[in-house]
Amino acid sequence: MKSSLQAYAESIGKTNWGTSGPHDAGEYKNLPEDTEFFRRDGTWNSEYGKFFMEWYSGKLLEHGDQLLSSAKGIFQGSGAKLSGKVAGIHWHYNTRSHAAELTAGYYNTRNHDGYLPIAKMFNKHGVVLNFTCMEMKDGEQPEHANCSPEGLVKQVQNATRQAGTELAGENALERYDSSAFGQVVATNRSDSGNGLTAFTYLRMNKRLFEGQNWQQLVEFVKNMKEGGHGRRLSKEDTTGSDLYVGFVKGKIAENVEEAALV
Repeated sequence: MKSSLQAYAESIGKTNWGTSGPHDAGEYKNLPEDTEFFRRDGTWNSEYGKFFMEWYSGKLLEHGDQLLSSAKGIFQGSGAKLSGKVAGIHWHYNTRSHAAELTAGYYNTRNHDGYLPIAKMFNKHGVVLNFTCMEMKDGEQPEHANCSPEGLVKQVQNATRQAGTELAGENALERYDSSAFGQVVATNRSDSGNGLTAFTYLRMNKRLFEGQNWQQLVEFVKNMKEGGHGRRLSKEDTTGSDLYVGFVKGKIAENVEEAALV
């Protein structure tokens, strides 16, 4: 990495910039405004900061391009649909520097779109971009962290739409409530014109089958299937739909009721 940084610095005539990374980026638990690099008008927005972030994010894009190219070569002709995970780093999204994203190699700031190049790279290989935190809302986040998962998801939606890349999604947290499911449905039918190709439900465990949790999930699946316009399901499923909540008796000695999605 150091050799790569040095070579990049020499290529633009800034040899002294290639000796190491930024010295003013602070420590792990520093807030952006506590550092010289990430504060409002910090080094991130200087000529050196732009140089370093272009190189740093460039390495991430280079790695992604090589990985997707290799995967495409392996699975080509198999009929498999490939997707790649892009992390949803929403902490400090509402700051100018987007410190958390920069640290992870996503060159996304108030002045620079870091997700369009990633979306274009996915489109180049015909791979679906899979993004997370689809269920999260801004109002649920701690104020001091300047989070905006909603803003981040919208930006990625716009980037994939511009790049012509398919977008898939998943939840980040263990959620079973209608508010979280409703957020995913709203994203799927967004005015951006780039709905979700697929959605992966994560954190599934036995709590999914407790109380109203299963009913909420079934309603969510139906809503997604019908583009967000599905009606609320009753337990009896008198509407005659092909999705319903049923109860199947087990064949063991005790009568064990378990929910089943049929």
